[in-house]
Amino acid sequence: MAPAYSPVSEAQRIYKLLCEQAEQLGLPPAVKDVAPNVKIVSEHDRIYFPIPFKETETAAALKAVEASVAAALAGLKFGAKPREVKIDLERATCFLFQAYLATVDGLGKLDKGVKAKLKDTDYLQAQSNPYRRMSANLYETKDPGQYYHIHGSLEATKTLNMIGLPAFKPELQVHSDIVACIEPAVRQFTVKELEEKNASLGQAGVPALKHEDFCKTPHGIANVGKPAWTVDNLESTTPPVPLPAPSPKNPRILDGIKVLEMCRIIAGPTITRILGEYGADVIKVTGPGLSDVPFFQVDGNMGKHATEIDLKSAEGKKAFEVLLKDVDIVVDGYRPGALDRLGYGAKALAKFGEARGKGIVYVNENCFGYQGEWANRPGWQQIADCVSGVAWAQGKFMGLDEPVVPPFPISDYGTGCIGAIAALSGLYHRTVKGGSWHGKASLLQYDLLLFAVGQYPEEIQAQLRSTVNEKFLSLRHNHSVDDISGTTLLLLKANYPELFVPGKFTETWFSKAYGADVCAVKPVAQIEGVEIGFQRGSRPNASDAATWDFGDDGDYRKD
Repeated sequence: MAPAYSPVSEAQRIYKLLCEQAEQLGLPPAVKDVAPNVKIVSEHDRIYFPIPFKETETAAALKAVEASVAAALAGLKFGAKPREVKIDLERATCFLFQAYLATVDGLGKLDKGVKAKLKDTDYLQAQSNPYRRMSANLYETKDPGQYYHIHGSLEATKTLNMIGLPAFKPELQVHSDIVACIEPAVRQFTVKELEEKNASLGQAGVPALKHEDFCKTPHGIANVGKPAWTVDNLESTTPPVPLPAPSPKNPRILDGIKVLEMCRIIAGPTITRILGEYGADVIKVTGPGLSDVPFFQVDGNMGKHATEIDLKSAEGKKAFEVLLKDVDIVVDGYRPGALDRLGYGAKALAKFGEARGKGIVYVNENCFGYQGEWANRPGWQQIADCVSGVAWAQGKFMGLDEPVVPPFPISDYGTGCIGAIAALSGLYHRTVKGGSWHGKASLLQYDLLLFAVGQYPEEIQAQLRSTVNEKFLSLRHNHSVDDISGTTLLLLKANYPELFVPGKFTETWFSKAYGADVCAVKPVAQIEGVEIGFQRGSRPNASDAATWDFGDDGDYRKD
């Protein structure tokens, strides 16, 4: 009789698999010395998400890699010695839907009234207007049985006009009415025509492909089987840079390390949120009038300062370059080439590092990866999930012959963890070897990692289907992300109340910037003898001055 499936054992297998690829993934050699002390644990050893992919197991394995690199850095900072590393499977699960566990003044993402607690950075009403929000959704096309995910990004007008619809229709407020308006408009066009229209406008959007079909595309051929992330040397002339000396008041691995975040939404901010957990000083830089999703800042800006700089003005460039003088890590999550055009891409900052005599770690996060014909296309989590085959696999799991975008922005969080591994690895190499280092993470490669480690066996998928309700099984391709995630959230609360016990997997801070309590998911990794955790609460974008002198935030932890 075959042994029962164990998520813990599978997570350990995936961790071992990733460690075996250490050289291709740019991991420090010291990771192999840490690996015997890594433990993946669980109170229940069960699968939580109604999804065919091993999301929790993969996240736990990635978190184990992340913590292994962090422990290697701890050896450089505090002295080499064995340190037990623990990754909790339930914490890793919560990490993957953390935006839906976060609250501000007791209100979550889907609660009525939460908008009043937030700073309105949805300047173009791409989120707050229900009609415009559905410009980012999956719809059937003119081609029978073929689907296309249009994506208005943070400015819906181009996409809506592209399919012959007006920018605003204030009379449409109900989801079914909005779909009844937008889907027929999309059905006027073939996939080929939608691809051409998107390309001419520079908009995000992709056909929903089955995985086997994606693998046959030129972009699939260029990316399938490649490492899930890379860390490469940009320049090797600058000397090694020791980690800042340990502080008795702040025994964190990255204490004294300065990080500039140039990102929006989820994956990129998750990279720097993780670096903040390890003690780095993180400044999130946005531009004036630059739209961002308000609620994602509640969770994504934990532990950071957030400032506003106009990089297109001479004054803004001067202020930014003052920050650059002391920066260690830059994380770029904008459209491919955007920061290069402003003069702040990876190669430009490597030269900047050479000029100052101190290397830099630069991390890019994008949608489609860095090889192949689609490398420069804009995209988001749903785009990667649709093009890679994840959405079709989700639909099949639900017994459907159509794609369904999976619940929660799981690919975003997994990619954020990958980017954090790349950043930590680059920092380790700079500390030991010197030079500047370039980490590359993408949503697509995270999805391809899910396919590489394999979906659940059919018998396990059948067991998972037995845990869902009719409302979940009634979801279809054109349901919104919030419909799908909200339905799944209620299902998880009913089936697994242990994930929602206050204070078990979350912590609460008073945020002076919000003037309210903010609840967020705790860090996943635990490393013996090392403090891991936030040093401040959250804040909305543009709350702080553009300076590394953080001073007293007025925030404090309440539990």
